[in-house]
Amino acid sequence: MEDWVSIKALKKKRPAMSLRSIAKLIGISHHTVQRALVRTDPPVYKRKIRSNPELEPFREIIAEMTNAKHFRGSRILEELRSKGYTGGKTAFYRMLSDLRIENRKHFTPYHTAPGEQSQFDWSPYVVDMGGRATKVIVFSYINGFSHSPVYDAGLYEDQDTVFAAIEQGFIESGGVPQRVQTDNAKVFVLDPSSTHFKWNPGYLRFCAHYGVEPSRSLPGHPWSKGKVEKQFQFFEDHFIDGASFEDFPDFIARLKAFQHRVNTRVHATIKTTPEELLAMDRVAFSPLPAMRYAGGKPLIRKATSDGLFSFGASRYSVPWNFAGSTIWLRILRGYTLEVYSQANALIATHTLATVKGSLVVEKAHYRMAETTESSIDRNKHLFQETFPGHGEFLEKLISQKRTNARYHLAGILNVARLYHRDDVVRALTIAIEYNIFTVSFFAGYLEKNFQQVFDLSPIHHKTITDLPESGAVTRDLRDYQLRVTS
Repeated sequence: MEDWVSIKALKKKRPAMSLRSIAKLIGISHHTVQRALVRTDPPVYKRKIRSNPELEPFREIIAEMTNAKHFRGSRILEELRSKGYTGGKTAFYRMLSDLRIENRKHFTPYHTAPGEQSQFDWSPYVVDMGGRATKVIVFSYINGFSHSPVYDAGLYEDQDTVFAAIEQGFIESGGVPQRVQTDNAKVFVLDPSSTHFKWNPGYLRFCAHYGVEPSRSLPGHPWSKGKVEKQFQFFEDHFIDGASFEDFPDFIARLKAFQHRVNTRVHATIKTTPEELLAMDRVAFSPLPAMRYAGGKPLIRKATSDGLFSFGASRYSVPWNFAGSTIWLRILRGYTLEVYSQANALIATHTLATVKGSLVVEKAHYRMAETTESSIDRNKHLFQETFPGHGEFLEKLISQKRTNARYHLAGILNVARLYHRDDVVRALTIAIEYNIFTVSFFAGYLEKNFQQVFDLSPIHHKTITDLPESGAVTRDLRDYQLRVTS
């Protein structure tokens, strides 16, 4: 190879130099120089195959054992020894190498009919988000026939988040395929072995709700969901590499813009845009059910006296009247944190913090300050206007709570804004009956016995009632963008 490089270099620098002059300078035959100049690729040394008289009678046996029976070399050598071979190992392994057919993995491309199959997978990435290295989980759902992807992202990869990402794929694609192809992650498969295979019961309930058939790739066969695997390489090259983002909402917005670009470009395989073929997929899809699946297990927390609770090493606020109360949480689509009261009312919604140790506070959760700063006379006047004919309650409260009557009266007025008037009147009557005039008793009685009708956040959410302690729960597909009603 060195001679070949030297010959090429000399001829390029000195085109007029003869073959014999080059040969004499390097010390080789001028015929070798001639052959080297004709070659476009460097020479590769190949050992001359020589026939070994001791092994020749066993050639077909060696070929069969290595290519058909897939025996190891040591096993084949033992077999030959038993059949009379007395030669050395080197000659044997040389022939074995010459006869072995390289076993390359290959597969036939699998084309699916419209609506037949979709594939799903996810991958973690560390990206620059607001100047910090932040881990995000990117989910990819791709429709097999149209090659149209739906991307989603989250900060967690638990079962709820994974199921929500698949749901988002159904929703944005416009229907449910016959089956979804996944890998063997624990959220899908408890035991991937062929002898004791077992689906995750939670995933089976999810599939039953949507009427989709679960399908998995066998261990060691990633090409069976090659469409989604290949998408990740394209995604990394054209979206992740070298990118930085202001915050998580910016990441989501740009992710969806990237999804639109992918769906509207001409695909090399289908020779058209995925968006055009998606119309044929949608005709074949099963319709979405009326309610969205919500079978996850709630996370229980207790709010502190200052109206905060901890989750993921950060703290979040709740409406002031739930300070000190037990609440439960749900993660929606991997980046939205929903907070529910013990009465299963949605009381707060937060975007998950991307930086540990953050304090996420909604100012509207502390509206109590608007009333507690007013004078006791103003609160008395407001109570009398709101609840005429209930002066007995007001008199007993002021008499019993002389030093902090303003605090309790202001709190009761604020709690009263969250419930129907008839329910509040019932609470006033009970307070007189038990002779307890504290805001905590008043708020606790109403929360336990009546449904709230309040609006504490800029985005209004639908209340979920009668939530069972376990099992699947459904919720409206409109992603909670509804005003609370009684």
